[in-house]
Amino acid sequence: MKRLFLLFVFIPYLAFAQADAARYVCPPCNNVCDTLTFQQPGQCPHCGMTLIAKNQQVPKDQKTTICFYLYDGVEVLDFAGPMEVFSYAGFKVITVAKTKAPLLSQGILKIIPDYSIKDAPQTDIFAVFGGSDDVAVNDPEVISWIQSREKFTKNYFSVCTGAFILGKAGLLDKLTVTTFHKSIVNLQKVVPTAKVLKDVRYVDNGRVITTAGISAGIDGALHLVSKLRGKEVAIAVAKHMEYDKYIPEQGMDLTTNTLNH
Repeated sequence: MKRLFLLFVFIPYLAFAQADAARYVCPPCNNVCDTLTFQQPGQCPHCGMTLIAKNQQVPKDQKTTICFYLYDGVEVLDFAGPMEVFSYAGFKVITVAKTKAPLLSQGILKIIPDYSIKDAPQTDIFAVFGGSDDVAVNDPEVISWIQSREKFTKNYFSVCTGAFILGKAGLLDKLTVTTFHKSIVNLQKVVPTAKVLKDVRYVDNGRVITTAGISAGIDGALHLVSKLRGKEVAIAVAKHMEYDKYIPEQGMDLTTNTLNH
């Protein structure tokens, strides 16, 4: 009788545990679905991402972190497009500038950086963007700061003429890279040991990804998300953004020797 009683008590508990273990969640995308749970695997009905088991969810303190270095005159879409991509993909994005004083992007948008180069934390990825890039290129203190983070940074990412900033820091030497279509020749002069390509959306050297101008930063960011989170996540992010131009594996990936225009 005692065994039968224990059986009646244990079975509902086991069923509850199994039901709880079977719950699925949407990968973090900074949307309302981040707080929802689902009983069955499949696609999130809100953002389209592939659901994952709740016990596979990445803790907030283990998210991939990315530093967006910004400056006065930075191109809006250069950083805003990739910021949208990385944010929806669940990365932790921080903005850093030389100081915490407000910046002006293209004479229009005011930006208040999260950190200055004096107190910015280390991140997994370091990203720079085009616009008035000479503001950073011609600032020895900024270039020295970028170089000082080299041994802690897993990946570098540049959009448009942000490549000149990485080049000044010595991070493009002997690499195959790209930049804004009107700046190809100039970048080749600035970094003579690099091979600067035209007519390619991005070039992936493994640790360093450089992209062509402005909207190409979205493609490069989706490519990086695909590398780190999987192709399905990148496709879901592009779908959520209604970015129908995205083609997986577009561009030049030197780690797989693939090239698609």
